[in-house]
Amino acid sequence: MRKSEFHPSEIPGKPGVYVYRDWSGKVIYVGKASNLRRRMSSYFQPSRLMRADAKLRSLINSIEDWSYEVVRTESEALILESRLIKDYAPYYNILMRDDKRYLLLKIDWSEPFPTLKLARLRKNDGAQYFGPFPNGGALRMTLEFLLAHFGLRACRDSNPDEETRKRCLKRIVKDCCAPCIGAVSAEEYRQRVERAVSVLEGNIGELTAVLKQRMGEAALEEKFEKAAHLRDIMTNLETVFGKKNRIFARPELPGSSPGHEAVRALADALGLEKPPVRIIGFDISNILGKLAVASLVAFKDGKPDKENYRRFRIRTVHQSDDFAMMHEVLTRHFGRLLEEKRPLPDLVMVDGGKGQLSSAIDALVEIGCPPLPVIGLAKRNEEIYLPGRSEPVVLDRHDPALRMLQALRDEAHRFAITYHRELRNKRIELSKLDEIPGIGSSRKRELLRTFGSLRSLKKATEQEIASRVPGIGDELAGKIYDALHKNATSDRQKS
Repeated sequence: MRKSEFHPSEIPGKPGVYVYRDWSGKVIYVGKASNLRRRMSSYFQPSRLMRADAKLRSLINSIEDWSYEVVRTESEALILESRLIKDYAPYYNILMRDDKRYLLLKIDWSEPFPTLKLARLRKNDGAQYFGPFPNGGALRMTLEFLLAHFGLRACRDSNPDEETRKRCLKRIVKDCCAPCIGAVSAEEYRQRVERAVSVLEGNIGELTAVLKQRMGEAALEEKFEKAAHLRDIMTNLETVFGKKNRIFARPELPGSSPGHEAVRALADALGLEKPPVRIIGFDISNILGKLAVASLVAFKDGKPDKENYRRFRIRTVHQSDDFAMMHEVLTRHFGRLLEEKRPLPDLVMVDGGKGQLSSAIDALVEIGCPPLPVIGLAKRNEEIYLPGRSEPVVLDRHDPALRMLQALRDEAHRFAITYHRELRNKRIELSKLDEIPGIGSSRKRELLRTFGSLRSLKKATEQEIASRVPGIGDELAGKIYDALHKNATSDRQKS
């Protein structure tokens, strides 16, 4: 709404965030308020302009347009303000231009034994994030309690084993259920994690009842310090995760809300002729062009369709060029669909903005693919780019259509990252053979051809290696065995 159209009576007296823009539409200031009407009105009072310093006077004179968003609490306003400042970097928000970020909780479900960790940045790494949380002290204390209460690991190793256990302090105080040594099964450990995640989602009633009981027992035993500690934990639990105070819940996958609603909303937002029942999304994963891979994730009726997930090794691009990689993957996939006369999806989404979208369109045109809707979803401001349109489509962050696209994008990224990690780990394992004196490329190929894989080779005895592979005697077989069982060999020698 224009500055000249400002009417205080139309502004709600509620908490929220306001945004000021200049004549060109550029965001120049973002502010928060416990009462939007009172705060925004103050900028347009003549007396305020007379008393203002040079910086504030310049801001007020530069305001040509404004908007606001109502939120539930001042805490939510604080977080939204901080997020918008980091997105737009407004000129007049100098005082908040440091890179301070509120804490998040992160859980990486791709790890063998996932756990809760603190994070500052919400990365596009396939992990699940909760927050942000303004009260960092309460969050840290509550996290420490949750890890101990549910027996979750607190070690930094993504794949803990017996060596990790030897260095673990949790084993002394017996807070961890020790999945690293098989004290609990992977399934049981996951159940513990899921119960902890339920608390993060606001289901704290059962845990609060347990704390109240423990607090009462401690008070009866006159252990007042312990009772006070439990009281603080309970207060922090309500402050951080209670439903009244919880600011941002976990984004739901389309499958957990009506998928049809999201599909219809997306069709309306993009102006599609029919609802995109079958959507596929592509993502690229590489490190400076090395071990480059791509993923294809499919959604049907707004829900993940895992039977139609696909993953690709990049074959023709040998440098860090995501555009060329996207071109290769779409050419290969849709070329195969056309050759086999299989049905095409209703919508294609690529992770990225104009550049990625252009590469995708070029690939489809090159192979003579019939016209179909293709979009790009840019990460920074979640902008949706369409062919032939210079300006992106920007949807409300709560719009079910955007949430579905975000879920599709995040799932494609997770699937690509997982594949890239598998290849990287496999290369690291294979490099062990290169370090063995006497093993060249031909013997390496022969070993893998004979045993089928490095995993099978590791299971073989020294005698099996020597007898099954021509040209490898007992001495070299012993070196191979020792190299593949380095940790076990060193432990055996120490004992």
